[in-house]
Amino acid sequence: MAQHVKPVLVWFKRDLRVDDHEALTQALLEGPVLPVYVVEPGYWANDYTSGRQWQFARESIAALDAELTALGQPLWTAVGDVVEVFERLHSRFAFQVIHSHQETGPDWTFQRDQAVKAWCESRHIQWVEHKQHGVIRGLANRARWASQWASVMDAPCQPRPVTLPLVATPPKPAMEVVAHVSIADERLVGSQPGGSLEAHALLESFLESRGERYRGGMSSPNTAETVCSRLSPHFALGTLSVRTAWQESQRIRARFKSEKSAEAKRWSASLKSFGSRLHWHCHFIQKLETEPRIEFEEVHRGFVGFRPIEETRLDWMERFEQGQLGWPFVDACLRCLAQTGWLNFRMRAMLVAVASYHLWIDWRQTANVLGRWFTDFEAGIHFSQIQMQSGVTGINANRVYAPIKQSMDQDPDGRFIKRWVPELESVPVAWVHTPWRMPVSMQQQCGCLIGRDYPEPVGDPVQMAREARARLTDWITTHDLSVEAARVLKQHGSRLRQARPRYGKKTHSPQLPLDI
Repeated sequence: MAQHVKPVLVWFKRDLRVDDHEALTQALLEGPVLPVYVVEPGYWANDYTSGRQWQFARESIAALDAELTALGQPLWTAVGDVVEVFERLHSRFAFQVIHSHQETGPDWTFQRDQAVKAWCESRHIQWVEHKQHGVIRGLANRARWASQWASVMDAPCQPRPVTLPLVATPPKPAMEVVAHVSIADERLVGSQPGGSLEAHALLESFLESRGERYRGGMSSPNTAETVCSRLSPHFALGTLSVRTAWQESQRIRARFKSEKSAEAKRWSASLKSFGSRLHWHCHFIQKLETEPRIEFEEVHRGFVGFRPIEETRLDWMERFEQGQLGWPFVDACLRCLAQTGWLNFRMRAMLVAVASYHLWIDWRQTANVLGRWFTDFEAGIHFSQIQMQSGVTGINANRVYAPIKQSMDQDPDGRFIKRWVPELESVPVAWVHTPWRMPVSMQQQCGCLIGRDYPEPVGDPVQMAREARARLTDWITTHDLSVEAARVLKQHGSRLRQARPRYGKKTHSPQLPLDI
């Protein structure tokens, strides 16, 4: 490259792809591109980050580097503070413009972006941030949010670059850089591989075959593992754009809508549900974008102090983390998530509800545990959903899941239970949902003594739920919640449909799950 030509820096963050990448497309119109990714140790030290997330990120970085290298310019990868990395790059390349996508992340990334903004201003560098998906920065309320989301999703995808002029070869290949990052690996069962190729393969298999029974199979963990798209970690790291998934799925849906066969009806219904969940993906992230404090504080201020952290029973919290509550289906879900990094939405919601109501654990504690377990951790969805399922948003229906009923409904033959709680492998199906009720003679016969081979239940789930509902009712009746509920509704409520009021006024109650 001629020395007088200054490159344009493209900062890859949670957009590890080259397809439908507006920042990359726009940067190429201005000059040769220097693509940069910075591994930030500070981010990976947070309570909600984990080795499984890093493994997925590392594979996605490698895939991105391979794609960029094939186009002509390898990825410049560094480890450290972003501002310090940019300072070093600026001293060498004297770039005057940075392009990136907007990022709606936890407070840590917001503070980092503020530092980068200050650095750019001090160096008179223009930082251009592009919209990543349907989340809108600076939104005052949800009056026209749905139509704005649709306009973004229906706009043409950005073209894939044909070539990238070589600016300079990085001093070290990306994989050599990330190989020395000291984030402990986690041994998972069937962890999902990262990278755009994997994302597109998943989307293709979902739209060709797996997605046909999505609508009917997403609730049970036995079927959800296959029929769900499994794209959520790819959306979280941006190895696939939400817009690409939206447009491809709607294209297939349009094809089936005109057909009358049973197969066509299943596909049409399933892809309609899938499209709804892509919509809700951005809907929940928008909550964090609009009100970042919800990472730390209750959405509805009237619920501050509802579950004091000091009331958390540490022994129950420990049993929750170990999948040793003595409720087989709940334990199976906890162990599945801990060992694979993924669980379908309905079961995630049940786990949060069990932690919040039955065990009376503050939502912040649950958020950190589950955040580390989710390979697909997405801050906006995570904190918004944790609060919603724990009943502190003030505008959503409070769902106190019945663990035994969920067990019988979603895993009637105990297949999922026995897969993840092998202690109960020999227990007859008639008792596998409530093994503590087995006669001792039956326990001895099947070689599973409760209290020795599998723990006694942490309590009676029916009675614990009854006590939780009473505490919730008492709180609602002794606190004036309606004014704050109206504020939350105005700021965060969906405009797609209306529901009956939660606390005395008409409100909206978005409860569609996010099984994407």
